[in-house]
Amino acid sequence: AKGPYKVVGNKVVDADGKDHMFMGVDRCSLEWMPTGDHISAQDFKLMASWGSNTVRVPLNQDYWLKGAANYSANYNQTVYQAVQWAHQAGLTVILDLHWSDKGDLSNIHEGQQRMADKNSVTFWQEVAQMYKNDPEVLFELYNEPHDVSWDVWLNGGDSGDGFTVSGMQELYNTVRATGANNLVVVGGLNWAFDLSGVATHRVKGTGIIYNTHPYNYGGKQPSDWDAAFGYLSATDPVIATEFGDNDCSPSYYTSFVAYAKAKGIMWTAWAWYPGGCTFPALINDWSGTPTVSGAIVKAALQAL
Repeated sequence: AKGPYKVVGNKVVDADGKDHMFMGVDRCSLEWMPTGDHISAQDFKLMASWGSNTVRVPLNQDYWLKGAANYSANYNQTVYQAVQWAHQAGLTVILDLHWSDKGDLSNIHEGQQRMADKNSVTFWQEVAQMYKNDPEVLFELYNEPHDVSWDVWLNGGDSGDGFTVSGMQELYNTVRATGANNLVVVGGLNWAFDLSGVATHRVKGTGIIYNTHPYNYGGKQPSDWDAAFGYLSATDPVIATEFGDNDCSPSYYTSFVAYAKAKGIMWTAWAWYPGGCTFPALINDWSGTPTVSGAIVKAALQAL
């Protein structure tokens, strides 16, 4: 174990004061299936064999929270088991709040919302309490904020589609109030791609990594990266906890991996799941056979 970690300037440093880069893959399925899909000790060992030191695990607050319509009594333990298996493989884990419910625990159609809500605050109270003594767990406060203002993103308020947002500052404060010093990961707007507003809307606190999600869409091309997130890497640690291209072309991966290396930006690639190239998937099967894009990610990890 290299933790506990801290942020010094635009770097993360480990317990020995050495620069540390969190690099790896995203292991989805616990956001849509309370048991997870094919999650095993061997699966995490395969990720590590690619050169990953980190795995991001998306979660669903409505499987976690007692009183939610979709509450699953074993979910908390299932997540814990996944974290332990990942650690046994030498992986740091980013727990990501991926799906939520607009502040309504009776909502059976939970999913990716514009932003977090009051139930997300309870989720982070419980998750941070559970993992506050494990520095190899990072907390990603909300997956892909979108269609709210920077002020609402930071401070909360009206979502514009029927619920009250709990902002990034409240989520951060909730984690720290448990005594947890784990690093916290904060994604920007435009489905987490855009960090341009961070300069004027910083989350107040320490141990914060800012997060971008570059995908091959209009407005998210290499020429857009400097203004959206590259500029921030000069002052703050930046990670891309998702990136990819769902048109089955590897060029976006190649460009991003090179850009990230030049800027000192960390990443976890979407996704360690055999969902086909439009998913987009890094693997073709549960044996870890890389896709075309997966081969680029694997080569970059093995070069670390």
